[in-house]
Amino acid sequence: MASKTFRGGVHLNYHKELTNQKPLINVDASDVVIIPLKMHIGQEASPIVKKGDRVLVGQKIGDTSAFVGVPVHSSVSGEVQKIDTTLLPNGLRGLAVFIKNDGQYELDPSIKPKASLEELSSREIVDIVREAGIVGLGGATFPTHVKLCVPEGKDVDYLLVNGAECEPYLTCDHRIMLERTDELFYGIEAAARACGAEHIKICIEDNKKDCIELLAKRCGPNCEVVALETKYPQGGEKQLIKAVLNREVPSGTLPYEVGVVVINVGTAVAIAEAIQKGMPLVKRAVSVTGDIVNNPGNFIVPIGTTMDKLLDIVGGTKEPIGRIIYGGPMMGTSIHETDEPVVKGTSGILVLGRNESPLIGEPDPCIRCARCVDHCPMHLMPNMLERLVSKEELDKAKKMGLNDCIECGCCSYVCPSKRHLVQWIRVGKMELIARKKREDQKIASKAIETA
Repeated sequence: MASKTFRGGVHLNYHKELTNQKPLINVDASDVVIIPLKMHIGQEASPIVKKGDRVLVGQKIGDTSAFVGVPVHSSVSGEVQKIDTTLLPNGLRGLAVFIKNDGQYELDPSIKPKASLEELSSREIVDIVREAGIVGLGGATFPTHVKLCVPEGKDVDYLLVNGAECEPYLTCDHRIMLERTDELFYGIEAAARACGAEHIKICIEDNKKDCIELLAKRCGPNCEVVALETKYPQGGEKQLIKAVLNREVPSGTLPYEVGVVVINVGTAVAIAEAIQKGMPLVKRAVSVTGDIVNNPGNFIVPIGTTMDKLLDIVGGTKEPIGRIIYGGPMMGTSIHETDEPVVKGTSGILVLGRNESPLIGEPDPCIRCARCVDHCPMHLMPNMLERLVSKEELDKAKKMGLNDCIECGCCSYVCPSKRHLVQWIRVGKMELIARKKREDQKIASKAIETA
């Protein structure tokens, strides 16, 4: 049977062979870990520790009362050096807790196994996931408890487990499926119980045949492995739902509107650790890779570990570095300093040589070939969105689906004129957010004046 897929997208050179046979290796954190208080979509956490405090592994160091938000925990034991702003992988600055690692990795007393899965209600599972600070580990970092807490009146019949890992170079999810199979299935069962899904589909691209064969043997009733065509961005949530179930998520809504919840394989393992061990999300799997890396591999990395530490672990590079990308080459972001930290959404660190990362010059004029339209997996018109945003016609761009763009980069990749399509779309989306904040502030100020 042919592998399932969606309309649009692109076929790439995947470079998975650099690390897909490299097992996951646990590594120590850097001497000082930098743990941002916002590593997720939603409200930033507020610090609940102060300079000079001694903290332990798994101790909560930040929290928020917002529903769309999660707490943050320490990945090491040691002393809080300071609470200060730091540069985040997305290029913005945010508040972070700087902790001097004492190398002892002493566990917080709160780290204890929870009740057995059979004894836990769906609400209790959701609460455990929230308190563990678990977010989507495929890169989107949407709070997982929000996904699992299906609103009253909505029914979910399918849980899709995303093992596509469609970004080039990245293989940490591949290794998770092969090496942490027991925890994976435990976390899948917990997620299905929490959201009420009766059917489970584990979705894997067909370039990972070893994973497909292994997991298919482990599937029980109401669970199956679905082979997907190897195509980017096959792992996008809406693309996955369309390919596997032929359901389309309406614009501006979440998948539960069509009876689906989607979680990443790494997220499922994190759920298992939170229930079985009581361990919050303080580590994640990361692929450190690239043709110039001396010893590329897959690692279990404490959150907050800095880039220079990981470069030491892989033995540096064979030639001068041209660019370092957090994530994959399609959706990742370039970083500028090697003291930037691994965060919850860091699925990979890609190190490119100078010949692989040439400077981008001025784009040529659009020739209206419509390749960007043909390949857009969201069925948008990226060329028109770019034009409207550049002219500051944001209302028109919004009506044309600006906020529906998943920023996969297919449009920029296929554009023969090398236009900065996805970059302009990102600018437009950020400006809409900034405009909304300004409007909210005006409303709040008027309310105070009239009070």
